Amino acid sequence: MVMQKPIAVWLLICCVLVFAMVVVGGVTRLTDSGLSIVEWQPIIGTMPPITQGDWDEMLEKYRASPQYQQINKGMSVDEFKSIFWWEYFHRLLGRLIGVVFFVPFVYFLIKKQIDKPLGLKLTGMFVLGGLQGFMGWYMVMSGLVDNPHVSQYRLTAHLGLAFVIFAALFWVALDLLSPEGGHQQMTKQLQSLRRFSIGLTSLIFVMVLSGGFVAGIRAGLAYNTFPLMNGHFIPPEIFMLEPWYRNFFDNMATVQFDHRLIAWILAFLVPLFWFKAMKAELPSTTRLACHLLLIMLAIQISLGIATLLNFVPIPLAAAHQGGAVLLFAAALWVSHRLRKP
Repeated sequence: MVMQKPIAVWLLICCVLVFAMVVVGGVTRLTDSGLSIVEWQPIIGTMPPITQGDWDEMLEKYRASPQYQQINKGMSVDEFKSIFWWEYFHRLLGRLIGVVFFVPFVYFLIKKQIDKPLGLKLTGMFVLGGLQGFMGWYMVMSGLVDNPHVSQYRLTAHLGLAFVIFAALFWVALDLLSPEGGHQQMTKQLQSLRRFSIGLTSLIFVMVLSGGFVAGIRAGLAYNTFPLMNGHFIPPEIFMLEPWYRNFFDNMATVQFDHRLIAWILAFLVPLFWFKAMKAELPSTTRLACHLLLIMLAIQISLGIATLLNFVPIPLAAAHQGGAVLLFAAALWVSHRLRKP
């Protein structure tokens, strides 16, 4: 017998931790801290340096990295600490999520409070979490060979997987809290809204991935004007790389334009969805979810514009990354409320 509420609360706590992980990961990226720890030690790496000798040893290992050799040569121990702690807390938070997920999971299994279908879903989430840890190290490895920057492809994969894990946790929690769904029957109007909401959720996820490429090649530090990109709606440099498809991943103009274009599309589609939803007979909870989606989109676009115009300050950029999670969560909630009964 599934005890729904305690398990749902546990999964929502995991969602909060994943949200924090995404924000801290964003700050780690913005402060160039991600390459400060050059070893992957899932267990013994839990303990940070304590003595001066420990710090000297960590710095000596860092001195062999391309980032130190090409960018931070001559960095003192105190300067090293300023980048070390962000990466350390990012990894520590990852370990904490693993513990917070695994221990209650085992407890609920022992108490026979998880049935087989839910157990399979939770096992899948645990596997995804382990894969995410490996993906994080795989990403860091790309900056420890010759290039002192992590691959934007691996960074985007790491970010995208975090959102997939968040979606799985959040959706199952919503299933447990509202097993009966928002509607007793699915009319044509509701079917249309349901398809619309799924499309919006998918597009928001694509925008998240495009944001990963923006962060990966630091495209936010170019074209710091709005609504035009240095006087152009479509910058002339958009296809200057060969072969042409490289522009979508390596060209600052194209990567930022794509991110802006998706935001413009959402700025049109989300209000349209909201107007359609307000004309339908929806429960108050579903209406609340629709209101929240519209509000979060306005906040997220505002944060994105402010981040761009101010040349990507860390507080605004971190808020923008956190806002992406909340916007995605709002879209998931709407889609869940409109799911088939």
